[in-house]
Amino acid sequence: MSPGNKPSRYAACLITALLLIGCGHRVNTSATPLPPQTHSGWTLVWSDEFNAPDGSAPDFSQWTFQTGGNGFGNQELEYYTGRPQNAVIQNGNLVITALKESYTGPGGVSRSYTSARLNTSKKFQQAYGRFEARVKIPYGQGMWPAFWMLGSDISTNNWPACGEIDIMENIGREPSIVHGTIHGPGYSGAHGIG
Repeated sequence: MSPGNKPSRYAACLITALLLIGCGHRVNTSATPLPPQTHSGWTLVWSDEFNAPDGSAPDFSQWTFQTGGNGFGNQELEYYTGRPQNAVIQNGNLVITALKESYTGPGGVSRSYTSARLNTSKKFQQAYGRFEARVKIPYGQGMWPAFWMLGSDISTNNWPACGEIDIMENIGREPSIVHGTIHGPGYSGAHGIG
């Protein structure tokens, strides 16, 4: 949602979702999805209510799968795929499933786990506003679900110079702690502001 578009010297943000749901099983998604919330004075500019039929892929006009098994800067052990086994619409929810399985990707990288990683790169960007999501997260060693934003200039202005806002990150071994952190030049990684 946005109270209006304002010019900024800072790049707009991309929304990235890395939501590891389950580990070898799917989370119960039989609950009725909540309706979109309205906020006085705000105008909804982008949303995805995942209301496609069960078994559908996420809406490719809004989401891009980020695939690969290169660790993505955090030494992640899974291979992110675009397969329905790892990301599918169920009961009005996007269900992302981490699986323990041997998998070799197109580039020859082999991993013992798979999951999915989605973002709005080249689909949506917004400099100001309210960003929210309804997320059910798993817990346990090795899980690291997150919902975050990156500067839309990341392809030309590498991290951390592009900026990052972690809206929600949970380290699975800390089930009752949700982290919110800002990263940028001079305050990235373990030195982020959170």
